[in-house]
Amino acid sequence: MIATGTSDRMLDALAAAVIEDMRNQFKKKSSPEGQPPEGWVLVDYGDVIVHLFSPDQRKYYNLEELWSEGKILLRLQ
Repeated sequence: MIATGTSDRMLDALAAAVIEDMRNQFKKKSSPEGQPPEGWVLVDYGDVIVHLFSPDQRKYYNLEELWSEGKILLRLQ
């Protein structure tokens, strides 16, 4: 999963929400890697990896191009 947060605060809130929802709904535990001020927070659940980027970091790393052959399950704008 790839998502963008427009501020450090938003990246932190998105990571916290993912971690809490995965723990509550699926009993999966994980810890975030990276820090919001760095512009990239990653939460690894094995088969699912959540990438939370600042707009600049998302453009720089361009993971969508790297995974262009992958199947898009859901796109939100």
